[in-house]
Amino acid sequence: MSTQVSAVTVGDPAASSPSGKQASSAVQAVKRLATQPSTLIAIVIIAIVVICAVFAPLIAPYPPDQTDTSASMSGPTAAHWLGADTLGRDLFSQLIYGARTALIVAVGSVALAMLIGIPMGLILGYKGGWYDRLGSRIMDMADALPGLMVGFVVIAILGRGIGILIFAIGLIFCMNFARIARAITLGERKKLYVDSATVVGHSNTQIIFRQVLPNLAGPMAVQGAVFLGSAIKLEAALSFLGLGLSDDQPSWGGMLRFAAENQADHGWMVIAPGLAIVLTVLAFNLLGDGINDALSGRRHSRMKRSLIGKKVVVQAADAPAGARTDVASRTATVPTDTARTAPASPAAAPAVVTETAEPATASAVLNLCDLTVVADRPDGGTTTLVNAANLHVNKGEILGILGESGSGKSMIAKSALGLLPAGVRLESGQVLLNGKDLAAGSQKDHHAVLGGQLGVVFQNPQANLSPVHTVGRQMTQVLQAHHSMSRAAAKARAAELLDLVGVDEAPRRLTQYPYQFSGGMAQRVAIGLALAGEPEVLIADEATSALDVTTQAQVLDLLLNLREEMGMAIIAITHDLGVAAEICDRVAVVYHGDVVETAPVTEIFDHPGHEYTARLLASHPAAQDRNHTLEV
Repeated sequence: MSTQVSAVTVGDPAASSPSGKQASSAVQAVKRLATQPSTLIAIVIIAIVVICAVFAPLIAPYPPDQTDTSASMSGPTAAHWLGADTLGRDLFSQLIYGARTALIVAVGSVALAMLIGIPMGLILGYKGGWYDRLGSRIMDMADALPGLMVGFVVIAILGRGIGILIFAIGLIFCMNFARIARAITLGERKKLYVDSATVVGHSNTQIIFRQVLPNLAGPMAVQGAVFLGSAIKLEAALSFLGLGLSDDQPSWGGMLRFAAENQADHGWMVIAPGLAIVLTVLAFNLLGDGINDALSGRRHSRMKRSLIGKKVVVQAADAPAGARTDVASRTATVPTDTARTAPASPAAAPAVVTETAEPATASAVLNLCDLTVVADRPDGGTTTLVNAANLHVNKGEILGILGESGSGKSMIAKSALGLLPAGVRLESGQVLLNGKDLAAGSQKDHHAVLGGQLGVVFQNPQANLSPVHTVGRQMTQVLQAHHSMSRAAAKARAAELLDLVGVDEAPRRLTQYPYQFSGGMAQRVAIGLALAGEPEVLIADEATSALDVTTQAQVLDLLLNLREEMGMAIIAITHDLGVAAEICDRVAVVYHGDVVETAPVTEIFDHPGHEYTARLLASHPAAQDRNHTLEV
């Protein structure tokens, strides 16, 4: 084994500075917080305020409403550390009790804003369409109103009081939370774990509040911390103007108003409440920034930039000859990206497309008849993505859908699953599952069979799984939804499924999160999740293309074993000829949305009946023809 030592210079600071890495767990985020001095100082300040608020009766020397006429408008004394007001009430006691008022108003108003805004943003972002357009216009109009003006109107209508103040400030903030939740949900709904949750049978409500909502925890914690400080500012401003709390309710804003009225003779009175407001608001803002840095790894990234321009010594070891795993020993393999080698230009493509599909048999579990999928264009026209496709898969059979990238393979699968993206629709055709046309019913009826009769495994194993739930929780939810079993029984069955798909120490791995699994193990978990509903048809959409060669072979063997043990039909979508040759019984070749040929796998590889299929096979370079130019 030979070794090579080389010196590498870390890239240009402006061009290639390392990006931050998201915290993978709450523990990691807390550890990052502990390394941020400014955040620790903010936490100490907030802790002091919280202690004063909770233990105000024990800390304050007097009740806030107790009067001492002999100390009226006195300066700081041993009996009254900050002096007293015109009624002789102790200002230090009012400052301590004012912390309680500030936190009650801040926490109450932010909690109310979250309760109103987050569900609104979740629903608008997930549903899209006219819901989103109408809701966005309402949010725009609400944001255009000055916050203090909203508070004035609410208080003018409902009167003064701590409950009214919480309601007023909550209304001011709720649209901000709605806007943030909507923006995050728009991104989350496009991720594969949402599609996975749909195909395993979760309802829209379950997906929104069980799958998407936990992913908002980090951003909402950041915004919540910042808005807590903003709520304290608003409470102080409204109380300073005499529109917030009543005079008998101690508050920092009320103390400022009293200090302003007597500033000419007693200017020192403004110092204590002013410092309390500034330090508390600043602490919450610093805490919000600290949480954001801890979750995103931004500060960790800035620390890494100190390495820029320095030399790092890297030692590499060459693998011994013959150590590389070769799938060619198992199958005839071609490059996984056939889009680069297969004929993609019109000049290389066949002039006429003639479909040679086999007729569906009586044992067909899933039958796609004359399936046409189109995408709507801004000019009012449409673009055909799938053109009158006819495919079927029988019980216990593996059907491969083969073609280059962009040929329409995944659109065929998404049509069968009822998961076409926005702007794409099924123009005509039937999706027959055991003779029932799913396309003729509503989307709700179509989704009702997902997870039970239809299962799916997507390409990216990590993206298939929700990042904020343990593997066990995700699997037990599906099992309870489809089989009405207890949590204990669902947990036991989940462990059996993990063991079935080859995950060692299944009971222990149920308590782990997806990031704790390797790519191959995560794909096994995704397959186990798809099997939880005991589907009759399993659609594997590029299920092995993101895996290394050895793990790919293991997952393919797993699919073959599951077919033998459970007798389910499998549709394997791939652009890898080696995968198709190894596991498929029949293969359908798709080119530019047309199914140009369907035949048994041996016939496809030995005697291709269509010119495109022949050229697709010819694009694979044989091992003995190293210097041969690819025929395209």
